[in-house]
Amino acid sequence: MREREGITMIDMFSYAFMQRAFIAAIIIAFIAPCIGVPIVLKRLSAIGDATSHSALAGIAIGLLLGINPVLGGLIFSVLAVLGIEFFRKAFSKFSEIAAVVIMSAGIGLTALVSGFITSGAANLNAFMFGSIVAISDFELWLTVILGAIVLSAFALMRHELFFITFDEEAARLSGIKTGLVNTVLMLLTAITVSVASRVVGALMISSLMVIPVACAMMIGKSYRLTVIWSVIFAQIFAVFGLIISYFADLRPGGTIVLLGVITLIILMIFKRGR
Repeated sequence: MREREGITMIDMFSYAFMQRAFIAAIIIAFIAPCIGVPIVLKRLSAIGDATSHSALAGIAIGLLLGINPVLGGLIFSVLAVLGIEFFRKAFSKFSEIAAVVIMSAGIGLTALVSGFITSGAANLNAFMFGSIVAISDFELWLTVILGAIVLSAFALMRHELFFITFDEEAARLSGIKTGLVNTVLMLLTAITVSVASRVVGALMISSLMVIPVACAMMIGKSYRLTVIWSVIFAQIFAVFGLIISYFADLRPGGTIVLLGVITLIILMIFKRGR
């Protein structure tokens, strides 16, 4: 346990690891809900879980082989979404099978590889649930670069994503290459999951992609407002979650997610009361 008595907010930001954590968290809180909105509205929320478990397998292999775990997670996340697309086409009438198959493979591979990890066991635990002290300069720059790629792609494809979210068949008839757009969306999901593994945790990132969107859907009256509100909620959860986790010496990923769940419950009670 780290001593927190007498430490102020200014003192907290004097630490380099907290500066890196907040920069990474703010970037993640931008990209996660942006990708989460089309994922949720297309009823593909399970893809986030499947990708995160596959990312964890890549992280474990990275720790075992001595390569950067975030890069390992990125590679396996990309392989996971490509695998999901493959199984979705093979089981077109039962597309939900795809996410379950890939998630099962990710869980199985993580369990298998983790048995060979000895010195890096604590590191694997940090990637599972997030760690604010573990972000390196390289991982921060990787988060910045990949975050910029995700946001740029989302901005450039916002109209296409809007159309395939609500009516994929009409989008196809209007000339939109729906297969390509769906593949890009899956790849953006993979990137988001991999870059968030340090701060939020690989097992928690799917929650950050879904819960802010669920909160935004309680308030937003349009697709655009839902995206805006989901980003606002994600920023609140990430920033206040990091602050609370630092002073209370809690896991950041769990704190961020539970803060989101509590907010969602309050919004539901308030809306029902009205």
